[in-house]
Amino acid sequence: MTISADHEAPRELAEGRSDAVTVAFSDPEADVCGVARIGRAMTGGEVVTSGLAVLFAGGQPVAVRAEGGVPDGEGTGWGRAEAAGVWTEVVDPLRAWRMHFDDEDGSHAFLLDLESVSAPAELGPDEPAGKLGGMEGYDQLVKVTGKVTIGGVERAFSGRGQRGHSWGAPDWDKLTMARTLGVWLEGDAGVTLTAVRGVKASSHADEAIHAVLLGRDGETDEPLSLVVADPRVSTTYDSEGRQRHAGLELYETDDAPYARRAAGEVSCGTTLDLGRLRLDCAFFTWRMEGRSGVGRYDVLRRVDAA
Repeated sequence: MTISADHEAPRELAEGRSDAVTVAFSDPEADVCGVARIGRAMTGGEVVTSGLAVLFAGGQPVAVRAEGGVPDGEGTGWGRAEAAGVWTEVVDPLRAWRMHFDDEDGSHAFLLDLESVSAPAELGPDEPAGKLGGMEGYDQLVKVTGKVTIGGVERAFSGRGQRGHSWGAPDWDKLTMARTLGVWLEGDAGVTLTAVRGVKASSHADEAIHAVLLGRDGETDEPLSLVVADPRVSTTYDSEGRQRHAGLELYETDDAPYARRAAGEVSCGTTLDLGRLRLDCAFFTWRMEGRSGVGRYDVLRRVDAA
């Protein structure tokens, strides 16, 4: 799969298939971060929209809103889909976007402009994590600017983040857990990682993991993406099963003599009950090869398999 501007449009849906855009962002100086998702799915022959947003300030969740089953109506583009106060717009395919959120009483909100600073990190349908998870798509590191409203007070936002577009048909009868991790480093570099665990897996060692290193060519400054041959992730959880510390070992090739390493710890997080599923949404601070960074680490698991 080679990502092009055509992939930015909402995907065609069949029964049981979904399509979603997710944006995560962090401004460490302002101590504000969050995540927003807008999705479409075909259910019972009808296309419906769902939305989810979580906003943190001062290390605490200040706004959480989720909504599903909103009729898609006549919408044909992302700008026409809205749920849970979330909507998004493609300003310039693969280069610039906008993401908006309002909570129900208007006391918390954001309107953010996103600018790509990386090549797309692809997850193809033939990758083990794509096959097992039933999803494909791409992520890009982004520069994030705009306005956030916390407790009715508007403030400027300037930070980093990640935008992802994914589509497919995940079968949670065959899955127990899916983990999504992003590391956003200084200098427009970072890591995206997806780890999927099937019902037959006994531990993290049996997961399908897909990771991509993102950066820039030292001579041309062109954006580069490199699929990691052997990615490994270790996580320390608390007594409630929420992620607290994480380490990455990324062997770029099968015969690489050493791994690229990163270490992170949680800065804020919350747990959401999504019916059959539980989402542990967290933001981390990271260190990798002398550079500092921030990022998002989400764990989505089946409740009856927890």
